Amino acid sequence: MSTEDEGFLKRWSRLKGESRREAPVPAPVTPAPPAAAPEAPLPSPETLDFSSDFSPFLAARVEESVKRAALGKLFHSAHFNVMDGLDVYIDDYGRPDPIPPEMLARLNQARDLLFGDRDAVDDPAQTNAAPGLQDAAAEEQAGAPASVDAPEHGGV
Repeated sequence: MSTEDEGFLKRWSRLKGESRREAPVPAPVTPAPPAAAPEAPLPSPETLDFSSDFSPFLAARVEESVKRAALGKLFHSAHFNVMDGLDVYIDDYGRPDPIPPEMLARLNQARDLLFGDRDAVDDPAQTNAAPGLQDAAAEEQAGAPASVDAPEHGGV
């Protein structure tokens, strides 16, 4: 087969195959396992302070109880117990905050319940607000029937 009759891809494939056959295959190199270094014992969680290194306690081989004790010691340090100014929901909302009597007297809803009808008579705005109710009350006191369709006593 001549090289002139070969196309580009065929020539590239042939040369690539020849280079693979000629190159020796290197032996796979496996790194020697590192010598097992003796593990340093972890310090007692009671001896730790904020500047101590807590990363050995976060390893997977450490028992959960030791890990929790070390992290508890870390987060109980004074560095994490500082209140910031953004804690807006820390107020005690269970403690009642009574409404001052002056404000309570101005509440229309509580006026009749707490102070009786004496304030309702004194308020001229309230007496002028419902003239239709006053007319109905006057008619009822006069003995006039409130409605023509109203049934008489004893009848159905």
